Amino acid sequence: MIRPFLALGVETSCDETAAAVVRDECEVLSNAVHSQIHLHARYRGVVPEVASRSHTERITGILEHALADAGVTPEDLDLIAVTARPGMIGSLLVGLAAAKALALHFDKPLVGVDHVAAHLHAGFMAEPDMPLPCLTLMASGGHTALYLVEARGQARRLGRTLDDAAGEALDKGAALLGLPYPGGPSIQEAARRGDPSAVKLPRPMLGPDSLDFSFSGMKTALLYHLRGNALTRPMPELSEDEVADLAASYQLAVVDTLIRKLRRALRQHPDVRSLSIGGGVARNELLRARLAEDRELRALHLVLPPLALCTDNGAMIAGLGTHLFRERGIRDDLSLDARATSRREP
Repeated sequence: MIRPFLALGVETSCDETAAAVVRDECEVLSNAVHSQIHLHARYRGVVPEVASRSHTERITGILEHALADAGVTPEDLDLIAVTARPGMIGSLLVGLAAAKALALHFDKPLVGVDHVAAHLHAGFMAEPDMPLPCLTLMASGGHTALYLVEARGQARRLGRTLDDAAGEALDKGAALLGLPYPGGPSIQEAARRGDPSAVKLPRPMLGPDSLDFSFSGMKTALLYHLRGNALTRPMPELSEDEVADLAASYQLAVVDTLIRKLRRALRQHPDVRSLSIGGGVARNELLRARLAEDRELRALHLVLPPLALCTDNGAMIAGLGTHLFRERGIRDDLSLDARATSRREP
């Protein structure tokens, strides 16, 4: 009998300290995550120095938690996978240092993983036999892009955001409405009570064939609605009903833009067989519902990874790391360094 292959994944690219143990690339045995939202809420965004300090304080406990939940010891592991790019350098270095220490002390192979590529790989962890090629939407606070996934670990970018990412746009919209950080969950909660047709906001599509995104104008349109086109009016005191209507209208505008771009990508690539999503915005309930209901997109095999695999997590790092090591023979040494950007397109 072939012994199961166990990989530990370590993720510290932004403000989640995460580690997970995955068996045979897809079976998640543990997925420990510590969120720093409470540390960054007052700043309405991630402060790099605060994030890296918190990672340093939490990484040992998160690693122990992941191993204990999986019922394994470091000696049982076959691989240490770690996010090496892209991300905030100070945060990445904490995870890299921990992964290297484990790899060196326990004599385990080490693989550096691209964070964005790992989000794309989450679809395979949800459905290992996902039909290919797959159109994948990666939408988060730092990234919004469309990819054509042709094989595990092989993806071609079709379009990207030219300014704000979708999650960043939701954060900025929430700030204008006086809603708590992070903006995505706050707007989603407020929108439950609102009328999404109350305020007309733009759906930026750029050129007629463009698969790129632009969300900065949407935030500006909300600001103009609140303060006038000349920004001469003071910020209004909004009632709960007004906040709910604006949140619902704004959320719909973001989701509509994502859906329309997906439709456009499908028309340009009619050989696509499945559709998957990844990143924090992939947790949005309206986006998930619209994907399942859309008359064009529902013709595809829809893959919606579990919510726990959409936010930053160690399981996707371990899953992709396993594939890179076992199927492509990729292995890094202790000179592996952090990079703020992807080395190349995942």
